[in-house]
Amino acid sequence: MPDSVIISCAITGSIHTPTMSEALPITPAQIAAESIAAAKAGAAIIHLHARDPKDGRPESAPDRFAEFLPEIKDGTDAVLNISTGGSTRMTLDERLAAAKAFAPEMCSLNMGSFNFAIHGMAARYDSWKHDWEKPYLEATEGVIFPNTFRDIAYVIETLGDGLGVRFEHECYDIGHLYNLAHFVDRGLIKPPFMVQSIFGILGGIGVDHRNLMFMKETADRLFGTDYIWSVIAAGRHQMPYATQSAMLGGNVRVGLEDSLYIGRGQLASSNAQQVEKISTILTELGYAIATPEEARSRLKLKGSANVNF
Repeated sequence: MPDSVIISCAITGSIHTPTMSEALPITPAQIAAESIAAAKAGAAIIHLHARDPKDGRPESAPDRFAEFLPEIKDGTDAVLNISTGGSTRMTLDERLAAAKAFAPEMCSLNMGSFNFAIHGMAARYDSWKHDWEKPYLEATEGVIFPNTFRDIAYVIETLGDGLGVRFEHECYDIGHLYNLAHFVDRGLIKPPFMVQSIFGILGGIGVDHRNLMFMKETADRLFGTDYIWSVIAAGRHQMPYATQSAMLGGNVRVGLEDSLYIGRGQLASSNAQQVEKISTILTELGYAIATPEEARSRLKLKGSANVNF
């Protein structure tokens, strides 16, 4: 059991759209402010996507990330983690552009191709703030999110070997753990590495506590003590699964990328509100909250002085 729990916060993502919540950060100023507040609330790792400030659609251009990365770094010592997932509509080169430009301490890395389906959300709203939102969601019914073995190897070699980036290995299903084991066996991924188990995305493993245990038991069998475990659960499952993860010796991720809510039927007012809630739950259960420096030490990160922003 670790001495403390690492809280990651995913600030805006590319799943939810502006119609769904007024709290969803869209502009660079909003993303920066939300990130700094989440870090002050206890998040040791801040997971970042970018959006077009005019209409909130997901973007991947380095110039867009440059509008908030330096401000966040100046405002907090949290680990800044840039997405290489981007969105299902982006090419691999587009998804990697910001990470290549800024060489952060961490990046996310999807560990396999799968159906990433969020089209069901389109039926929940009668009107939209922007014309792009509904077609963007509906299109995912016919999309496979590609993350081939060649793609994964390219990301590891380009960002890991080339720029000293370490990864949050996002595993949406059991097979993704075996994909990761393949790269560990090849010597391309070295311990300690973070395994982020993700539950509740249509196309990935479902939200069932037996699945939570199965993912943990499989990772233990494949990786032993070489990995650091964390859990994401979508929507209403966010807080219960985060709590269960910590009780099993793992770490947690919250944030408006993963859930827009703070309680049953109640939209969250901010990312920091979610961080504060899980921090309070864990503290009441007797767990300490990891600092950014503790996270860096456990994950063997290169340090914020060695990034390109």
